[in-house]
Amino acid sequence: MTNEPTDLPQHLYRAAEVRALDGVAIKKHHISGVTLMERAGAATFNVLKNIWPDAKRIKVVCGSGNNGGDGYVIARLMHEAGLEVHALHVSPLDQLEGDAKEAAEKLIAAGVKPEKYAAGKLEHSDLIVDALLGTGLDREITGEMKNIIEDINTSGIPVLSIDIPSGLHADTGRIMGSVVTAEATVTFIGLKQGLFTGQGPACSGETYFNDLNVPPDIYKDIKPSALRIDLKNQLQLLPKRSRSAHKGDFGHALIIGGDLGYAGAARMAAEAAGRIGAGLVSLATRNQHAVHISTARPEIMAHAVEQSAQLSGLLQRATVIAIGPGLGQSEWSLMLLAKVLETRLPLVVDADALNLLAQEPVRNDRWILTPHPGEAARLLNCTSTEIQQDRFAAVQELQQRYGGVIVLKGSGTLVIDPAGNVAVCSDGNSGMATGGMGDVLTGVIAGLLAQGLNPVAAARLGVCVHAAAGDEAAKAGERGMLATDLMPWLRRLANIPRN
Repeated sequence: MTNEPTDLPQHLYRAAEVRALDGVAIKKHHISGVTLMERAGAATFNVLKNIWPDAKRIKVVCGSGNNGGDGYVIARLMHEAGLEVHALHVSPLDQLEGDAKEAAEKLIAAGVKPEKYAAGKLEHSDLIVDALLGTGLDREITGEMKNIIEDINTSGIPVLSIDIPSGLHADTGRIMGSVVTAEATVTFIGLKQGLFTGQGPACSGETYFNDLNVPPDIYKDIKPSALRIDLKNQLQLLPKRSRSAHKGDFGHALIIGGDLGYAGAARMAAEAAGRIGAGLVSLATRNQHAVHISTARPEIMAHAVEQSAQLSGLLQRATVIAIGPGLGQSEWSLMLLAKVLETRLPLVVDADALNLLAQEPVRNDRWILTPHPGEAARLLNCTSTEIQQDRFAAVQELQQRYGGVIVLKGSGTLVIDPAGNVAVCSDGNSGMATGGMGDVLTGVIAGLLAQGLNPVAAARLGVCVHAAAGDEAAKAGERGMLATDLMPWLRRLANIPRN
């Protein structure tokens, strides 16, 4: 069974865990490697026919391992279906071993002799199938293999990758020197976690999954490394409302931020908290901003706070605090953060509050930290490049050092809970790479906390509803999308009927 991109499994695995799943299927259930390879080829061919029904001339670029073997299977199936197919091998055929060798021999017996890859061989084709490198890649790509990948990417021809785009690290989503950029990827047995974060989403295109008809109980023996989350599987976390409810039942979110010149960030966070359903929303900000925010959005109770004492009353009335949007790093900012850290309330900490925290690190098990890679780098005293090389390791280190729930934003946002369980959001798009999106997310999470969700649920659902709102807003075009374009969608998505 091949799942559509909108209906993928939730469990994610590292490459070693998927190999272990293969092993269980082969050894415990006596499904041969050749049988699995034949099923993988058939699954890929079905996806190919659905996406590119008019493709007639297809080049399959095959490596020397089992990924190449999958390529030889799909080439044979396409030939048997009457398509013009060329299988291009990178390594000498006499170096093939095991199941891949058998797949190549079956292709030759069917009447297609694989050709040695050479420059220009990709021309005059409707589609390229990438069967170069699988999930076992653990070193940088150089030399001839790098040149071949660059040939594929510059060909202007659509690409379908088998199992994983060649050159993408299956565990981290990191590019290993060079990577195939695919229109679609068909992956098998277990979803690889690297497909969904870092560079994975950009390289993989639409991801399709096929379990190769293995017995369901093989998954009982291998624990997944992460959980894929999206709005569809997280929306049940938001409880239904009683018809007799009043605003006090849905909490009071206090947003703190908006230093001089940064009123917009604080206002967006406050408005997002209201749009997601918080009963009351207050905003503690600079005197110069308070009246203008209340005028523009009267539902936000904006308060001028210039001294620590002015914040005390607001803290007593709040049920949750979010601090950071537009906070700045002035003496005023430090004063507000210090006051907030004295409370016992649930906290959402973002933006400049994170930068201040990086200067004087403390641990707190009641907060949700929401750094982007740059802020995460400051919190861990490293570079954003290092964060992006292994986002899973980074989010784990953040949680161990700072406690609570950590949301590492970016393509494939990660959420880790205090027990170390990692969830990966598969919603979202590149149109969300614009100022203010993080401020909106802060408000969304705070608004969900205010409604009684626990920190893990608020973080997971908040990330997913925020990303899904971005996807809805992007239907009008990703380029030029603004953070405030998400506001009407937050309200609509939070009111989707649930079973």
